[in-house]
Amino acid sequence: MVGLETLIKDLHRIGKVTTSRFKKLGVNKVSDLIFYYPFRYDDFSQIKKINQLQIGETATIKGQIELIHNKRSPVKHMYITEALIKDETGTLKAVWFNQPFLAKNLSIGSEVYLSGRLDEDWQGIQLINPSYEKIYTQSKQIHTAGLVPIYPTTSKLTQKQIRFLIKLTFPQIKKISDWLPESIKNQHNLIDLNLALEQIHFPSDKSSLIKARQRLKFNELFLLQLENLFNKKKLHCQPAYKIKFDQSAVQKFVAQLPFKLTPAQKKSAWEIIQDLEKNYPMNRLLEGDVGSGKTVVAVMAILNVILNQHQVALMAPTEILAQQHFKTISQLLNLYNFKIALLTHTQHQVNFKSEITRNQIIKKIKADQVDLVIGTHTLISNTLKSKIEFAKLALVIIDEQHRFGVEQRAKLIQSDLKQKVMPHFLSMTATPIPRSLALTLYDDLDLSIINQMPAGRKEVITRIVMPKDRMKAYQFLRSQIANGRQIFVICPLIDPSDKLGVKSATSEYQKLNQEIFPDIAVGLLHGKLKPADKERVVQQFLENKIKILVSTTVVEVGVDIPNASLMMIEDAERFGLAQLYQLRGRVGRADFQSYCFIFTESDNTKVRQRLKALVEAKNGFELAEKDLEFRGPGEIYGTQQSGYLNSLKIARLSDVQIIQQTKQVAQDLLKDDPNLNYHPELKSKIENLEKVIHLE
Repeated sequence: MVGLETLIKDLHRIGKVTTSRFKKLGVNKVSDLIFYYPFRYDDFSQIKKINQLQIGETATIKGQIELIHNKRSPVKHMYITEALIKDETGTLKAVWFNQPFLAKNLSIGSEVYLSGRLDEDWQGIQLINPSYEKIYTQSKQIHTAGLVPIYPTTSKLTQKQIRFLIKLTFPQIKKISDWLPESIKNQHNLIDLNLALEQIHFPSDKSSLIKARQRLKFNELFLLQLENLFNKKKLHCQPAYKIKFDQSAVQKFVAQLPFKLTPAQKKSAWEIIQDLEKNYPMNRLLEGDVGSGKTVVAVMAILNVILNQHQVALMAPTEILAQQHFKTISQLLNLYNFKIALLTHTQHQVNFKSEITRNQIIKKIKADQVDLVIGTHTLISNTLKSKIEFAKLALVIIDEQHRFGVEQRAKLIQSDLKQKVMPHFLSMTATPIPRSLALTLYDDLDLSIINQMPAGRKEVITRIVMPKDRMKAYQFLRSQIANGRQIFVICPLIDPSDKLGVKSATSEYQKLNQEIFPDIAVGLLHGKLKPADKERVVQQFLENKIKILVSTTVVEVGVDIPNASLMMIEDAERFGLAQLYQLRGRVGRADFQSYCFIFTESDNTKVRQRLKALVEAKNGFELAEKDLEFRGPGEIYGTQQSGYLNSLKIARLSDVQIIQQTKQVAQDLLKDDPNLNYHPELKSKIENLEKVIHLE
């Protein structure tokens, strides 16, 4: 008996090989197939008579096979299958390449639909490699004669196999209950779920396809909006430590800073401080361009928490960034006698004293003898002999938070010994988030934005450099070094690759060090170096002993070299816009003019458009919107690891109108039924969603 939970391998006529191919697509059971949507459609809906066909058009004909045979081409010796198709208005030749089995599948006298593009050669008009489908009784065609679905696939799994199997599961669609309340469907003119699922695979016409898409997009975005609102509500029911605002201490801290805070920094700091005073956990995202001063805003929150006799944990995605935070924050708080610990895979110290052991630090954290712990995923790692437990953890800060999976974040948040009090949560990112993404992915977080740069910062001049201008770029590099500046050179790979044919850090280092700039100190930094070697190279660059640093994206976050004035990025098309933006942010961190040179040998129009967007964007937020157009949000923000965007199979974060619509519907529903007591099926749907998607 076939059901929604029936495994693909148990379906009729499905072998082990085909099952394994579907498994690669994440399709393991019948319900997976039903919710495996096409990404586009071939429009074969125009059924024409043979005498109506025109060269160059895509159309479908209905006819009878009069003749079919195989032959070998004289040049490449490939199989060519030729058929003569007849209807009441004339005959037409169809040609297929390397498909000799068709001569057996399509016998003389068979009635067929053929869909494809009309071409012409010296023999006349013909259909080249058309889709074909035999005509049986009254069954609806699924490969021709309509809007034919095209699915994401894998090697040796054909579109026909996918369509056949999905059509086989259609009787099971009626077993899927429609959990969306009738009132919402009626109010927003949404079709029933069963009909939408049928029409998304094999639409009757374009109008039916639009309605199916609308309903299924609404489903996905509405559930996520409802999930966000539930999270926010649950969070407000959790107890948290109330952190009293120590106004005099914060004013004293700000007064001794060697720079003046921007209005945006002051506003963000005040929003965070106000949140900390509440008796339920803060859940805030601090967003700002590279170099906009997010760290000092976070330190103001850290200062307040420690002065309230509580602990803080700060987690960074890389050791370099963790070490950078440790040094920077220790310097900012050097007037206080706080115990600040660094705990990474290779580093463990308290207040710059490394003679202490890792286990001693862990014991001190548990005994409330460490005020601030800065680390990487080591803070939540199961590989440590002793699990890290906090005595009075009141604030968790995660930098570049999109780099962590939500389970990692949850582990850190739940690491307080008492486990009765939820710590406040602050995440920071230098990756600007488009409004449409913020409305969905981060709608359960309050947002603070630092949209101003510190006084004196100049815009980084960005240029796309063509191969013919490379030597001019090298001359400019030399002039920058003559003026006392330093240079980053970024490559996509560590070692050379014959297959990819792109620049590698090791080969570029050798070229620059030995051939181009033998008289200038060149350094090499990449992820395969031992931690001690990485730290040594970064320190030498910081001390201006290295003038040119050839690196991979390991410098994307955490390497702060104010004296660097030029960022050169090789094979820039290999990076996403958000990554290029982060890399460019490594320069322009002082008051002198800085530059970013983007090297590419690609003549692809889309590549050029993407790189041009980086050159022209006035700020990170404008660039983020462009990046969302060019690529998927998961690629940009690393959200696939959380499972969040895996739930968006058909909706896009560019569907701003539906996002706003579903947000309002979710708010209205919860206003009338806060606990969904009158919508048990919808409540169950949300609970099941939470098992897959857990937001902070």
